[in-house]
Amino acid sequence: MSGKLAGRKALITGASKGLGKAMAIALAEEGVRVGLVSRDRKLLDAVAAEIGENAVVFQADVTSEEQVRKLETDVKSAFGRVDILINNAGINVRKNITDFTLDEWRSVMDTNVTAAFLLCRSFIPLMRGTGYGRIINMSSIMSWVSLPQRAAYSASKSALLGMTRAVALELAAEGITCNGISPGPFATEMNKPLLENPEANAQFLANIPLGRWGKVEEIGKLAVYLCSEEAGFITGTDILIDGGWTAK
Repeated sequence: MSGKLAGRKALITGASKGLGKAMAIALAEEGVRVGLVSRDRKLLDAVAAEIGENAVVFQADVTSEEQVRKLETDVKSAFGRVDILINNAGINVRKNITDFTLDEWRSVMDTNVTAAFLLCRSFIPLMRGTGYGRIINMSSIMSWVSLPQRAAYSASKSALLGMTRAVALELAAEGITCNGISPGPFATEMNKPLLENPEANAQFLANIPLGRWGKVEEIGKLAVYLCSEEAGFITGTDILIDGGWTAK
């Protein structure tokens, strides 16, 4: 632990597992007090126990405007301010576009795009005035390339990147950066159906020049860098971390 971010306060959605959990752990190791947000209190408590005193649990459905407003009040009471916001909550429904119900389509959009808007609207005001702030929106390589049955997911993640660029420009004069991270295939719960399907798994690995799935710890280290002072000149862009997938 270098403690390069000691004293900072972060809010991370989708923090109960996968990439969100990995980023929370990585930031906490650098001295950040992390607010863990998810709908699943039991899983959040387990992550908080793993992190220790630098973790605070906030149970909320980030697709709900009412619950995000309550989250805003609770976080302000607990933290006073927010220095880092990581919009990581996300879902994927894999279907041909003609098979989607409108509710399924909206659920992907609400979780992957609208929730990020709600969080930005609530927590950017708690960042202002210090000359520092970091927003990371977790996108996906599916916003750059796509696959069959990813229409809703690709559309939502492409929209999130568009929002990322606009927010970066809105906040640049205040020293607040906003960037995307676009992971390729990482061994997380969301990709469990692929990991457990030998044929699909082999197909995915064949598309990755480095020949392996990403490790969640690698995302954690990238998030720490983007939150550091050294990354203060990086804003309005997207970092692809995909083992070379999109280079082909």
